[in-house]
Amino acid sequence: MYDNIRLERSLYNITGKSFTQALAELDPDEGYKGTELGGLDAFERQLKRFGIKVSGADSDMVEKFFVTAQSAVLFPEYVRRMIKKGVEKVSIAGVVCGAVSRTDGMDFRGFTITRSGSDPVDQGDDLPETTVVLNSTASEVKKFARMLSCSYEAVRKQRLEAFGIVLRDIGESVGRGLNSWICTELITDVVPSAIAGDAISYADIAKFWSDMSTHDMDVMVCSPAVMAQILALPEMKFCVGDFMTSGRIKTPYGVTLVKCAEMPVNKVLGIDSTAAAELILGSDVVVDSDKLIGTQMNEISCSLLAGVTKVCEDAVGVLVTGLV
Repeated sequence: MYDNIRLERSLYNITGKSFTQALAELDPDEGYKGTELGGLDAFERQLKRFGIKVSGADSDMVEKFFVTAQSAVLFPEYVRRMIKKGVEKVSIAGVVCGAVSRTDGMDFRGFTITRSGSDPVDQGDDLPETTVVLNSTASEVKKFARMLSCSYEAVRKQRLEAFGIVLRDIGESVGRGLNSWICTELITDVVPSAIAGDAISYADIAKFWSDMSTHDMDVMVCSPAVMAQILALPEMKFCVGDFMTSGRIKTPYGVTLVKCAEMPVNKVLGIDSTAAAELILGSDVVVDSDKLIGTQMNEISCSLLAGVTKVCEDAVGVLVTGLV
């Protein structure tokens, strides 16, 4: 049972397994199906075991993790999860990348798809061909990281609900760095189109959408300034209901608008999210567990290894807005 598990630092150092995965092997989730603990994972069951409440107005203080040597082992995973929530809150990877792959190396070679010929095919003619080739050069997995300087004395009496805000903010900083890299990589080498006048119009974004002929553009990534211009267009007033129900803004023809502060203000990125890009993860969010288990911590560092590659070149478009 979960209350008999021996928690040790070594659970963070098992190759190929996260702390929660290692913990789940000792305390399998299957044993709790149909019970009041069935909705908790192995880590959350340990929080319950030691009576650590991490959210709500009456959440515990940070020092609750350090009441015993075993409960202290849970602290790095709590920190990692809060930081990851921040990354996921702001990251655009989930809406622009059609696939996610993992690598153990520091670089990777993506592939590209090209097409030739067309249907229908007359008898005796060559068949239309789709060619898949590895990219000629390897792409580097980038490190996105952030450090919080603090001391145990400074945070020990802080409520975990409030401390979680700090940790999620760190994650958001990491996520924004990843956003910037994704935007840069997808924009590079794309021949842009341009708006017709001095300010972006509904006709401009409709034409931009229709110009993607071999794929269906379903996402446009915009800077806040461009997003504001689009939302101010008279035609967009009919889309308010979509935002109220789903939290997403869509054009009348179904394209989701994504606000991204890391997107250049003079460009809009349009993609078919099912075919445009592949996200490469060299690691999940990682924190320095050894430093965090000791109560005299001076800093919290986190990192994420990731890269992105275009898959179908014609599933990516760029619109120049005229803004500077």
